[in-house]
Amino acid sequence: MNSVIKGTSYVLVHTPDMVLHNGTTQTTERIVNPESEYLKEVPKHLRSFEDAVNYYPNQTYIGNLHPDELREVELPWYNKTMDGAKRYGKFGEIMPQEEFLLLVQASDMFEVVRLEKGFVESHKEAFMANPIISEDISARIHEGVELSEIENFVNNEDAEGLYHDGKLVGCVKRAHDIDSNLSAHVMHENLMSKASSVLALLYAVKNAGIRKEDVDYVVDCAEEACGDMNQRGGGNFAKAAAEVAGLVNATGSDLRGFCAAPTHAVIEAAALVKSGAYKTVIVTSGGCTAKLGMNGKDHLKKEIPILEDCLGGFAVVITENDGVSPEVNLDLLGRHSVGTGSAPQAVMTGLVISGLEKGGLKILDVDKYSPEMQNPDITVPAGAGDVPLANYKMIGALAAKRGEMTPKDLNDFVKNHGMIGWAPTQGHIPSGVPYIGFGIEDIKAGKVNKAMIIGKGSLFLGRMTNLFDGVSFIMQPNSGETEGGSFDKAEVKQLIAEALKDFAQSMLEKAE
Repeated sequence: MNSVIKGTSYVLVHTPDMVLHNGTTQTTERIVNPESEYLKEVPKHLRSFEDAVNYYPNQTYIGNLHPDELREVELPWYNKTMDGAKRYGKFGEIMPQEEFLLLVQASDMFEVVRLEKGFVESHKEAFMANPIISEDISARIHEGVELSEIENFVNNEDAEGLYHDGKLVGCVKRAHDIDSNLSAHVMHENLMSKASSVLALLYAVKNAGIRKEDVDYVVDCAEEACGDMNQRGGGNFAKAAAEVAGLVNATGSDLRGFCAAPTHAVIEAAALVKSGAYKTVIVTSGGCTAKLGMNGKDHLKKEIPILEDCLGGFAVVITENDGVSPEVNLDLLGRHSVGTGSAPQAVMTGLVISGLEKGGLKILDVDKYSPEMQNPDITVPAGAGDVPLANYKMIGALAAKRGEMTPKDLNDFVKNHGMIGWAPTQGHIPSGVPYIGFGIEDIKAGKVNKAMIIGKGSLFLGRMTNLFDGVSFIMQPNSGETEGGSFDKAEVKQLIAEALKDFAQSMLEKAE
């Protein structure tokens, strides 16, 4: 019996100061060209929190706007404001930087995070007022230290500064004097990923309607790695985030696969549940500070804001079949194998057709495809084109080649089976999973019968192989069965009546 996706969460954290101080494009520029005009211009092009909240794709990501509605809004989106935009959405929220820094400190178990007293005092009340932040997390907030102590760590101890509104308000210290894997830079990157994953986990539990103690296992699929000089990427982000989120009965582990990792992780979670190893598994991921402002230079050249100013996070809750939630069909998995090759057509054939053929399905039998759902408002000005559109055209071309439609039907295929992208360019975050939340709703409403989630990755980035990577799975309506099998209410009543009758008869026999 197939496992089901019971709920999801999608969160964003607006981190404009981290764009300048932690995004790789900017930190690299500071090394090679410290007097760069680009670096001087970046602060002038950073968006306010209100601008980030009012941004159409961000509202789509947290669930306040369906992708079909987003498609009706003319591009570009960066110069438009969505009416009625809200910080909170049905999937999660857009958290402001100042509150997130408090969550980071609450997620720190080794006292490497220091925040200035006045900063904590100014923002603690707002942080505690957030409905998703439980008392046990709020209780972990320290009162803060003097600014002079933070300045000493940053100036003399190689600490990574934490900034808000351009001012130093804290730091992340190194966790070891000589271990580069525990440097302040790495600790900063890892803690930001962990804290945003904590936020995603909190919303996932709430949205799925489960209890924290019901979670058995957590799989983290972000792009960071934590360890020390003896095991550089040993992990474990999953269990670390579960601890802060209060998932007391959960264990977990990390799964890494570049951009394809989230889809790998959902498949493995569904398999773990279907096997009976665990009843409830959450796939989670925090954001990546290195990707902040990644395309900033191209955006500034075209006089548009720095749009990559948010960390992304998500979580997917996989449980035993409840008879209602959409199922993960593990019989129709697509995959890019070692022998597939790296040609775009070969990659897409492996990801899409190899799975469909197992069930005798055609490309047009899938109602919605969710590949790399990158926001074109970000990628087009940077010269990378409309990534989802390119994927849909390739899938449509394969359908035409297989005789399922004619080349003239390509535009209709894109419109009917595709979506416009809305996810932030956080590497793994856009890869397939942003649609799962909407997919649950669309399938339950009868709008969609089958949706394919496609994860794609570039393994060559690690300099270990030239291979691409990717897997896919299909979400489908629930069969109406539960882990105990399908049941009929009348049948259950009959069984109870018979049991009561037998019990009464036995009591009469004893009385005699």
